[in-house]
Amino acid sequence: MTTTDTTAGPRPAVLNVRSLLVWGLLAGLVGGVLAFGFAEAFGERSVDAAIAIEERGAAAPTDDHGDGAGHSHDEGTASGHSHGDDGDEVISREFQSTGGLAIGTLAYGLGLGGLFGLAFAFAYGRLGPASPRGTAVALLGIGYTSVVLVPFLTYPANPPAVGNGDTIGQRTGLFFLVIAVSLVLAVLAVVVGRKLVDRLGGWTAVLVAALGYAVVMTVVAKLLPTIQEVPASFPAATLWEFRIASLGTSAVLWAGIAIAFATLLHRGLTKAR
Repeated sequence: MTTTDTTAGPRPAVLNVRSLLVWGLLAGLVGGVLAFGFAEAFGERSVDAAIAIEERGAAAPTDDHGDGAGHSHDEGTASGHSHGDDGDEVISREFQSTGGLAIGTLAYGLGLGGLFGLAFAFAYGRLGPASPRGTAVALLGIGYTSVVLVPFLTYPANPPAVGNGDTIGQRTGLFFLVIAVSLVLAVLAVVVGRKLVDRLGGWTAVLVAALGYAVVMTVVAKLLPTIQEVPASFPAATLWEFRIASLGTSAVLWAGIAIAFATLLHRGLTKAR
């Protein structure tokens, strides 16, 4: 049996879960390397600037931090790490910005790549007459939008020195709640879009489903509590640079995984012909 990469016909034997998972893991490794390079080149400067602000704030002589937007440094661990020279530093900043960053991005890339491969195994043939590579690209758009972009727009990432340590549990819970709701709504949008194809046509059905997702997700975001803990004195340029770098790192990771996965997929299909 021969297969083409233009339409989604019968599933080739090479597209089994094991192969897709392995390709996903390999693609995740590629994406992790690319994301590490991007974060190292464009993200670390804003992190260093934020840490310097945090350390200056910790060293400033104050009687009471009050209940403002900043977090307390009384124990040196409000943000989960210490950057001072007080002897309590378990992991050096130098290692955090090199080895630690590499380990984190590679591990996250491997996990995300594996999930991407499994998601492809489920989605292929269910997203309309899309080719295998077309399905991978569709997963990239749906996944990045629902897992990264929408949660980021709802609760943007903050650099060190921003955030109240007492609310970290609430903020983390809300962030993962947004991801879960966004994913569920994205899946529902795909299902609705598929059902509307026969009545409205492909492009119109996609636009209606995407608009419905956007409207419902906007309502959900408006109903969630607003968390604003950025001090007025925090440099806007540093905050902006950190958030853009954070969003860009995720974009590089997802794009790297999708492109590498599609490449491995195409090679596997070509060899199977």
